[in-house]
Amino acid sequence: MKYMLLIYGNNDTWDALHAEGIEQVLDRHRQLAEELKAKGEYLDGLGLTMANARVVRVNDGVAAVTDGPFTEAKEVLAGYYLLDCSLERATEIAARLPEARFSPIEIRSFTDPMPEDS
Repeated sequence: MKYMLLIYGNNDTWDALHAEGIEQVLDRHRQLAEELKAKGEYLDGLGLTMANARVVRVNDGVAAVTDGPFTEAKEVLAGYYLLDCSLERATEIAARLPEARFSPIEIRSFTDPMPEDS
């Protein structure tokens, strides 16, 4: 089964991670990704930047665009891992992410693919 781990954070999260040493945090991500690749569980994963982020809403057929990934949430989506494993294993991996001590990690499964037109 494929799962996406959605990593959220806020300014408090980033401050705490930088206080630990951001290179150490990134090294932990690299090590985890290598471990998951070796087990065939890692499909993809990246951090997300706020540069050029936009929010698009359509009201009455008109697109309204605002700068930033800022919806009405305390945390913003900061990155993701795409995994092929069991739900229990995805939960175990989510708990190992450095951000999990400070912000939520959401685990989501994928819907069935859209049927192809015949």
